[in-house]
Amino acid sequence: MRTTSFLSLVAAVAAGFILATSAPPVAAHCQIPCGIYDDPMRITMLREDAETIAKAVDTARTLDNDDYTSEDGTSALDLNQLIRWTTTKDEAATNIQRIVSDYFLTQRVKAVPAGEAGHEAYLDQLTKMHAILVAAMKCKQTVDPAAVATLKASIEVIAPMYVHEHDHDHGHGHDHGG
Repeated sequence: MRTTSFLSLVAAVAAGFILATSAPPVAAHCQIPCGIYDDPMRITMLREDAETIAKAVDTARTLDNDDYTSEDGTSALDLNQLIRWTTTKDEAATNIQRIVSDYFLTQRVKAVPAGEAGHEAYLDQLTKMHAILVAAMKCKQTVDPAAVATLKASIEVIAPMYVHEHDHDHGHGHDHGG
């Protein structure tokens, strides 16, 4: 009986370790009422991911077929690199979508009911955040530099709203929804 209990414990610990190490990291800031914000850092993260997408698109568009060329003219090395850059591009776009959704839309953009003061500003913020989400999606769907330019421009539209000094409140009337 002791051996069975011990083996069950070992199996449970192993399963927990496997699940913990194989699951993607969760970077949800913030689902508890911590009140800690670093808006400028989030803007920097958005910009970095957009630059990663730009580099991935540029690289994907310029790969040449000079190494390990197969009969049909396709380079195994180029295909490998194309897959890696596409994966990186899509991960960066997903990061952007998560930051906009999990941080800005849930923590920083506060709903203002129709007819109340600030409702138009709220709709404007929603529209700008939505534009970033759609632009990131378009970057996943294509390797068009115009899609990257649209994404970068969409990020820069919101940047001035969130690059002020970090003071936990920012004087914008945004509070933690927690």
